Amino acid sequence: MRRGYLDRTPFATFTGIGSEKYGTPYYITIEERDLIADFDLSDKPALEVQRDIFVFQCLIGCRVSDLLEMTSGSIINGAIEYIPNKTKNERPEVVRVPLNTRARQLVEKYSAKGAEKLFPFISAQKYNEAIKKIFTLCEITRMVTVRNPKTGEEEKRPINEIASSHMARRTFIGNLYKKVKDPSLVGALSGHKEGSKAFARYREIDEDLKKELVSLLD
Repeated sequence: MRRGYLDRTPFATFTGIGSEKYGTPYYITIEERDLIADFDLSDKPALEVQRDIFVFQCLIGCRVSDLLEMTSGSIINGAIEYIPNKTKNERPEVVRVPLNTRARQLVEKYSAKGAEKLFPFISAQKYNEAIKKIFTLCEITRMVTVRNPKTGEEEKRPINEIASSHMARRTFIGNLYKKVKDPSLVGALSGHKEGSKAFARYREIDEDLKKELVSLLD
């Protein structure tokens, strides 16, 4: 080093930061979603509200940060329209998701109460805690394989223990992808950009197709 200049980069041998790694996404089936949606929580009104919010999120696939900001004005000609917060500075594209019958019913249920926001949302932490309780009450406790974020190793966990608001987004994306197998169509509804590594995780062969393939060897 002369006159304060470095003759080589001090980070040349540093390998502590690798590329971002994504595990295989786990999510609930449409049948499990409907079980949650129809479960009787009339004796737990506070939990019923959070259940309705979770189901609505499963039906539009947005991130919780976007859901928080939605109002009645977010609905235009029968569809939710929003610019995802995560990408609005680099790629301010409008995501438009038509509302199906169940989603419209949930909106109407809470719009009758005259609130400014679409739903009476609580804090993100309490919302995630409520989701775990709802899964447990509905007995959706099957084991799933997840990647430990600290060790990078796989582990088995009951799905109710790791359920969260982001599972609603994965449920929307995963079940749609199983139906259409078209990343451009699903990406247009989820707000994923073309070639997204996160979205690429959903391009897996589902269990039913695997069974059909293996049966060909009988």
